[in-house]
Amino acid sequence: MIEKLLKERILVLDGAMGTMIQKLEFSEEQFRGDRFLDHPCPLGGNNDLLSITQADAIKNIHEQYLLAGADIIETNTFSSTSIAMADYQLEDLAYELNYESARIAKEVADKITLQNPSKPRFVAGSIGPTNKTASMSPDVNDPGFRAVNYDDLFEAYRVQVAGLVEGGVDLLLVETVFDTLNAKAALYAIQHYFDEKKLNLPVMVSGTITDNSGRTLSGQTVEAFAISISHIPLISIGFNCALGADQLLPYIKRLAGITSFYTSVHPNAGLPNAFGEYDQSPQEMAALIEKFLNQNLVNIVGGCCGTTPDHIQLIAEAAAKTKPRKIETQTHA
Repeated sequence: MIEKLLKERILVLDGAMGTMIQKLEFSEEQFRGDRFLDHPCPLGGNNDLLSITQADAIKNIHEQYLLAGADIIETNTFSSTSIAMADYQLEDLAYELNYESARIAKEVADKITLQNPSKPRFVAGSIGPTNKTASMSPDVNDPGFRAVNYDDLFEAYRVQVAGLVEGGVDLLLVETVFDTLNAKAALYAIQHYFDEKKLNLPVMVSGTITDNSGRTLSGQTVEAFAISISHIPLISIGFNCALGADQLLPYIKRLAGITSFYTSVHPNAGLPNAFGEYDQSPQEMAALIEKFLNQNLVNIVGGCCGTTPDHIQLIAEAAAKTKPRKIETQTHA
């Protein structure tokens, strides 16, 4: 279904979950809910936990994005690995977090699809990079040290993938890739799960260009990043986060020129100000996104940090007026 739609039109991804959660200003007690009242460490800021303790709020955010025009919503699971959850002493909750986040997102997507069956909605299982990198040392005095290894990443991702798929996602999104070795562990975990369960879902990958050097944090150029994961049967490859649409444009242009996969972009609402906030208005961002659309560079477009349903609504309106990027061959998908 998604593959068919991608040939017909540009699909719209949702915007930032974290931005919307921050607007709700939940207290420590609200993050904990009844279930985690006696948890031994602070849980404030653990946005993924809200899929369990404040599920109605997460459903409402999903619904806002869908009503704004998103075709695909992302699960609230960016940090739902045992590795990232270790900061909150919640490693054992990883499967449940992913399962519940997928389940509630799918519930909302199905509800909105029923209201307008001609515009089916999909759920992408969000798989973040974790808070550790397998390619680089966090200690400048010990360059050989690694805070995590490939096997640990594989196992963490294996649990995450199982929870997402069994919770009902339609596709998987390995996103905000700053270290391709981390992404390769995620992709191997996905393929391992698919082989084990004898199933297959579309897989998106979205990397992060960290600054104007045009490279990922682990040092890869656009071309190197694309080549290093192109042996995987992906449905799309793209970039998100770190930069705004204006700064990402040249890198998406380079990517679109070399890949036979569909392409995606979900930039930040500009660059953060001195307070770490994003000031780019929906109108300003939509105008910048139109440059990608008018040059036929993308097949999937959405928003990352700082974006809201208002941003997505204007992006969706712009996307509806333009044709998707055509690809010569879809070698792996």
